Order: sequence, then C-alpha cells, then structure tokens
Amino acid sequence: MQADFRPPRRRTRVQEGFEAPLPVTRIPEERSHYRAELINQQVLVRHPDHIQKVHNQGYFGKGVLSRARPDHSISDKWEQHEGLVLPVVSLSRYEELLRWAEAALSAQGLDEEAANQTMLRLTQAVDLEDVRRGMGGGEEAGHERMEEAESEAGPEAKRSCRSDPQDQNPEHDPDPGSDQDSDSGPDSGSDSASEPEPAPLVPGPGFVLVVSENEDGGGVREVRRSPLSFTEYLQLSLEEAFFLVYSLGCLSVYLHQEPLSVIQLWRKLRTLHPDFISSYAAYHHFRSRGWVPKGGGGAKYGVDLMLYRKGPPFYHASYSVVIERTDEAFRGSTLRPFSWRSLAALSRITANVSKELMLCYIIYPADLSEAELDSPVCLSRLKVQEVIVNRWVSSRERAEQDDI
Repeated sequence: MQADFRPPRRRTRVQEGFEAPLPVTRIPEERSHYRAELINQQVLVRHPDHIQKVHNQGYFGKGVLSRARPDHSISDKWEQHEGLVLPVVSLSRYEELLRWAEAALSAQGLDEEAANQTMLRLTQAVDLEDVRRGMGGGEEAGHERMEEAESEAGPEAKRSCRSDPQDQNPEHDPDPGSDQDSDSGPDSGSDSASEPEPAPLVPGPGFVLVVSENEDGGGVREVRRSPLSFTEYLQLSLEEAFFLVYSLGCLSVYLHQEPLSVIQLWRKLRTLHPDFISSYAAYHHFRSRGWVPKGGGGAKYGVDLMLYRKGPPFYHASYSVVIERTDEAFRGSTLRPFSWRSLAALSRITANVSKELMLCYIIYPADLSEAELDSPVCLSRLKVQEVIVNRWVSSRERAEQDDI
C-alpha cells in the first residue's frame, strides 16, 4: 500500500519564474558541469556562476549566510541617494562592521600604521561626484552604478528600493526562499577559514549609506566605503551533493584540490553520516518522483525531510518525512525510536503547520552484505515504502457521521 499524495498548497504570492531543473543528457559534451569542495565536513559551491545555477535549477542547497536563497547582502534596506542605490546601515551597525574589518586586517598580519590608514580611509565620507568621475562621470555613470548595485542586491532589494511605500502590504507573504519550513542550518561560512583559501569575510570595495540620528530627532546620512565584503557560498547537504554527482553527473566534489570519484565520495560521506545510505535512498526516491526534498527545515519540526512541489518559492512544504531503516519483515532497530506520546506530539506539530507526517521506510534485503553497502550499487536492491500518519480527531469523526 502506497501513500496517497495530496495536492500541495500553493503560495499566495509567487515572485519569480520557474526554471527547469538541471538538464540530464547522455551526451557528455552537452552537460553542464559544476565544482564543489568538501571542507570541514561540509560540501560548498564557491564559484558565483555555479552557485546561482545549482540553486536556481532545482533549488539545491542554501546560502551559508542566508536562510535559503544565497542572496545575502550587507543590509536588507536599500535606498536611492543622489542617483545611486545604496545599502542603508545604522551608525552602530557600521561601527560594528569597522571592528570586524579591523580584526580581519590584524589577522592578515598588516602592521599597525597601515591598518590605521585603512581604517581612517573607511571612516571618511565619500564624495559622490568623485565616485561618478572615477566611473566615467555624468548621469549615465550614476545609472550604471545603480544597475550594478541592484544586481548585487538581488530581487528583494530591487523591489524594496523601487516600489512605492504605499504599495507595501503588511500582510504580504514572507520571502518564499525563507519559508516557515526552511531552516538556516549550520552556518559553515567560518568553517572554510581553516583551509588554504580566501576567508569568506574580507575587507572589500563598495559603498554604504550610513544613517545616524541627532539628539533633536533629525538624521545625518553619509556615503562611506563598505568596511567588509561578504562572500556567500552555497552549502549542499550530503544527499544533495551525491545526487548531483551520482544521479545527474553535473557536479564534481574536490577534497584537498583533488576530485573524488563516485566510490570515493560514497565512502567518505558514509564516514561523515553513519545513516547516509538510508537518508540518501529516501532523498533519491523523492527527487525521482518530482519532489524537492529539503533537510534543513525539518530540524525544527523534529523530522528528516520536508517535501516541496517544484520548490520553496512556489509551494509550502506538503509533507514532513521521518526516515526509518527496516528489513523485509519491518523489523530491526529503528533510527529514531518513537513512543506513542512522542509520535502523537510529532503528528500534532505537523498538523498545526498544515502538513502531513510521513514515515519513509527504507527496506534492506536480508542477504545484503556489508561489502555491497560499500558501493552505491546497493541502492538498486533497496525498497522504499511510504506511510502517512493521520491524527484521529473524535469530534471531527462525529461530525462526518452526522453529515452522512
């Protein structure tokens, strides 16, 4: 008996178009190929073009600084100021960024005098006419800078700086990329610092609009150089990374600058996650059926996966999935032991957020040896069984009987 999948609940406001998932082709020359690194037990995509392609075409991964979509910027508020669109930060926030920049310069081994000169340059107000002249001058340069700033800000910043404040609806749907089902997950942005690669947080170019308030309530606005440049990477779950490598063949994962073969990656991921075989089998099963499984959002609901139709920007998650390993007689030690009380509590939490609870059983044959598990070929011998868990509500049942 298979689970009866219900139609998903569509978002009230969809603010982007749907892009086709990553292409699958048997011709190697026509395949898109991307690169990721296995750093401190995390799989990170760091090339900017690869980040956008991998995330947008299938909604794989999440930004290490963002809740979901990798579009973090130094400020959530952008504003037009003398022909330029600039991120707006408060004076206290700017001073905090200065302290971070000073620490970054010190960590780079810069001598005190050079560091002081750099910090002094950052704190000075910038003449926008000098900026325009440096960019080619004139009104056209201002528009170029505006377009550049908007492209760096992402779609949300474009809407916030271009829309009329009267058009803002306080009850509008939250950012689709940061659905209530998604979760920020572990922030691995600082993990890459131990590798011989550029740190994700370094002093960088750019300008910000610093707003400080006077005692009389008035505000002073100054354009200053941005103390820091935030480089956001795309973090893939272990299951997402292996799916892109093994099933789609469009990703290569590197460890210490050396590409890992499929077998090497499989064995490495098994050492990082003892239950990787079961979790990947469930992920592969749902992806193959057209769902977008996300693992991060399930943590705060006490489950392993959240299932989306098409992707988080278009639909709310329909199912909360708990993955279990079992044998053909549905026996064996469970990955997550449930009592009746804990199962009832999980079912109630799931119902309260308008989702359904699904138990996904990964069935292992009795004759499957440990040697076979050392290769992804074993996936062909595993079976998947879905079971929907519904709460029985006595008042609802009585009402239905009365209607009959």
